[in-house]
Amino acid sequence: MKTLQFVGEYIKHPRVVGAVMPSSKALAKQMIRTIPFQDVRCIIEYGPGTGVFTEEIIRRKASRTIFLVIETNPQFHAILKEKYQNIKNVHIIHGSAEHVNEYVEKYEIEAVDYIVSGLPFTSLPVSVSEKILTATVAVLGDEGNFITFQYSKIKRQYFKAYFQTLSCKRVWLNVPPAYVFTCHNGLKLMRKSEEKCQKNIF
Repeated sequence: MKTLQFVGEYIKHPRVVGAVMPSSKALAKQMIRTIPFQDVRCIIEYGPGTGVFTEEIIRRKASRTIFLVIETNPQFHAILKEKYQNIKNVHIIHGSAEHVNEYVEKYEIEAVDYIVSGLPFTSLPVSVSEKILTATVAVLGDEGNFITFQYSKIKRQYFKAYFQTLSCKRVWLNVPPAYVFTCHNGLKLMRKSEEKCQKNIF
């Protein structure tokens, strides 16, 4: 049933949903492989869809870890809320990743350790992608990590404009096969860019 709903939402909103099928378990495991679940204070998920990554994160996270799940699609949001809304420290948000800083402030989160994203940056408008990544870098600070997947390496250089370090892993067991990007030190990179601009000015 979830697969049929996913396909239906893809047909209605192809640029936002980004894929015709839900992500595989193999992709989900690769997306969360590096997260030290017993140590993290806060995890945020962008664009969970029907909750393939959400399920894996909730299964592993410590009860004290705050988990914000941000979904803009009303159908997917309803599915996630029905299933997870009563779990301790899990908050299902009907909203946009562009406003992640507002949600962090609302739930009085001091630090975000990981953001896991299922958003299709290849098909999103550039202006939307810029707002999301700028907000992402701000809430992650110097120590947080951003993990996302795409179906090609087209956006690799784009991500490098926001993050100092980036690694990439191919996952074949997915339809279609996907690349998982793990990014770090975004705020530090932006500070260096600002310092360089100031030097050029003066």
